[in-house]
Amino acid sequence: MSIVTIFAEKVKSFRKLKGISQETLADMAGLDRTYISGIEKGKRNVSIETVEKLSQALNVRVRDFFE
Repeated sequence: MSIVTIFAEKVKSFRKLKGISQETLADMAGLDRTYISGIEKGKRNVSIETVEKLSQALNVRVRDFFE
């Protein structure tokens, strides 16, 4: 499994665990909703800055995305 796929699955899992929509996560992270969709589908290769934004918005550690 690629790191992009692992990250995609973790973002989606954490988002659903928190009970928030893609739109809400996008607002919290300062990103576009369609970008969140692309991340969760494994179609986006995100920057480390985006990883940090998602980490803060979801209140998880960066490393939690990759474990």
